[in-house]
Amino acid sequence: MTRVACLYAGFVGVAVAQVPATTAPLREVPAGVRTQSLSSGAVTHAVTLPPVAGESTVTVRSVQPDSVVGQYRFRFESLDVDGDGFISREEAQANPALADEFTSLDTARRGRLDRTQLQGWLVP
Repeated sequence: MTRVACLYAGFVGVAVAQVPATTAPLREVPAGVRTQSLSSGAVTHAVTLPPVAGESTVTVRSVQPDSVVGQYRFRFESLDVDGDGFISREEAQANPALADEFTSLDTARRGRLDRTQLQGWLVP
């Protein structure tokens, strides 16, 4: 049980027995998720969290991947098939990397992306 769950349970007045935390690698990777072994790539930052009584020390690391999978640079016109000046969710499916990031890029929640929202993705 995580520390947050224990604190929450204690907050609402429910008695919860502390269970030691265990870790294990993710056994099944959801479809569409690109993976890279954490043992490859360069560690760019590491922070060790101070241990709480009865709990193990936790180290959190940022890892720079060895390579980036996917096509992250494209010409706007190549995906704007209907020529309306926007890339719809359906048009974005032609680029798997863009399709994966579509929701986070669509900050206006319109279901379409314009050139401004794709700054950094477009080939100059």
